[in-house]
Amino acid sequence: MKQTTTLGHSTLNVNRIGLGCMGMSEFYGSFDEKESIKTLHKAIDLGVNFFDTADMYGWGANEQLLGKAFKDRWDHVILATKFGVMRGEKGEFLGLNGKPEYIRKACDESLLRLGIDSIELYYMHRQDPEVEIEEIVGAMAELVKQGKVKYLGLSEVDPEKLQLAHAVHPITALQTEYSLWSREPERELFDVCKKLSITFVAYSPLGRGFLTGAIKSRADLEQGDFRLSNPRFTDEAIKENLKFVEVVDKIAQSKGVTKAQVALAWVLSQDNEITTIPGTRKIHRLEENLGALNVKLTEDDFAMIEENMPSETVGERY
Repeated sequence: MKQTTTLGHSTLNVNRIGLGCMGMSEFYGSFDEKESIKTLHKAIDLGVNFFDTADMYGWGANEQLLGKAFKDRWDHVILATKFGVMRGEKGEFLGLNGKPEYIRKACDESLLRLGIDSIELYYMHRQDPEVEIEEIVGAMAELVKQGKVKYLGLSEVDPEKLQLAHAVHPITALQTEYSLWSREPERELFDVCKKLSITFVAYSPLGRGFLTGAIKSRADLEQGDFRLSNPRFTDEAIKENLKFVEVVDKIAQSKGVTKAQVALAWVLSQDNEITTIPGTRKIHRLEENLGALNVKLTEDDFAMIEENMPSETVGERY
C-alpha cells in the first residue's frame, strides 16, 4: 500500500497514516504527558511526520505539549492545527468564531504555544454560522501572505462551501470524519476533493475506537470520557453497532491481523491520496496502526464488507 502522499496544492509529503493528538490532552479519559511525549518521539522514529492538533484540545494544552515534544525535532514534523472553537478559562465551550480579528489572534496564540514561526497546515475547525466562508478563508489567506501559515485546510464543510472556499484561496486539505461506520463523505465530498485536487484527511478512522472491538459496553469507558455522552455509545447503540465489529473481526481473523488494522486499511483503500490520523497515546497502538500499511484487502474482503455491514449506524455522530 502507498505509504505517503503529497497534500493537495502543497509541497508537503506526508504519511498516509499520521497521528491525531487530541486524546493526549483531553476527551478520552486519563492521560499522561510523559507517556504522550514518548509516543510522539517514537512516531518520529518510526517515520511518521504528520501530526494533528487544535487550539481547543485541552484549551491550548495540546499545542503546548507538541511544542515541548518537538522542540528539537521540528525538522521531522509537518504539523496541522486548527482554530474556530472557543473555550473558556475552565474549558467551557463558548461557541464558534470565524471573525477575521479572531482568526489573527488565534493564529498568533497557536504559534506562541507551539514555539514556531509558521504553521504548515492551518484548518478552520468548524465554520462560524454568522460569518461567510469566503470571509473566513480570506482572513486565512492573509496569514499565508504574512508567512504565519503555509497552507490552508477546512474541517467538516459540505461540498458547496468547499468549492466557495477554494475559489478564494486554494484549499490543501479537507478533514472530515470517515470510517466504516461514517461513510457520508462518499456521497459528494470525495468527488469534489478529487476535482479540486484537495487531499481528504480522515479523522476518527477507527470509529472513535469502537471498530477496534475494545468497547463492548459503556463500562469499558473511563469516567470523563466524552464518548459517554456521544449518541453512538448508548447501551442500545453499542449493542447494535457491534455488528460492524463482527464483520471487521472476521476479516481480521482470516488475515491474522487486528481489527484496527483492517479498519484503517479499508479507509486507505478508498483512494490512494487519502490520509488518515488515528489518535493514540500508547506506543504499542501506534505500532499497530502503522501495521495497517501492510494489510492488503482482497475483492472478497470488500464484498464481505458491502454485503454484511449494517446499512446505517445507530446514533448520530455527535
